[in-house]
Amino acid sequence: MSILHQTKFFVSAAKLHQLPEASVPEVCFVGRSNVGKSSAINVLANQKRLAFSSKTPGRTRLINMFGVPNPQDHSRAMGFLVDLPGYGYASVAQNTREEWADVLGAYLRERESLAGIVLLIDIRRGVTDLDRRLAEWIAPTGIPVLALLTKADKLPYGQRVRAVFDVTKELKNIGALKVIPFSSTNRIGLEETTNEIVNWINPKDES
Repeated sequence: MSILHQTKFFVSAAKLHQLPEASVPEVCFVGRSNVGKSSAINVLANQKRLAFSSKTPGRTRLINMFGVPNPQDHSRAMGFLVDLPGYGYASVAQNTREEWADVLGAYLRERESLAGIVLLIDIRRGVTDLDRRLAEWIAPTGIPVLALLTKADKLPYGQRVRAVFDVTKELKNIGALKVIPFSSTNRIGLEETTNEIVNWINPKDES
């Protein structure tokens, strides 16, 4: 059983200063509204209702942290999965979108315990302008990125392979990048994604 299956809700915050002090490794999930962030977190944690997806895309405005318990002491977290607000939904007011962008950018640039970024992209849409702008934010940090091409079950295998090639090429300015076709519904890419995230939270000793 994956350590992610023990993940529990920890805290929600509207501002960065409301988050707990940076300590153990954090893996954040970021992407456009309605790209499937909540579904991805739920299937990785093997839980149906850990992360809640709003029926109105763009409604979720909080940073939600989920603790991965330490096997030796379940009262303490060995790491966190962090669900960041979705971005780019057209019906949301411009000033609100800009406020989210400020929070998003500050977290990605300033959070000292950030160990990895999971960037979710709809495999059918490919890399959007907002995804590119986010990649430009991420690149200078050197933080490794796992790009999950969500809803991969909607495309045949050959088109998935092509999508991986295209996204890898478009986001090449992110040095430490891995691209995986992913489907929460059909569990495509689940094991590979789990291994990447677990290794960020609990790095293997390669000495």
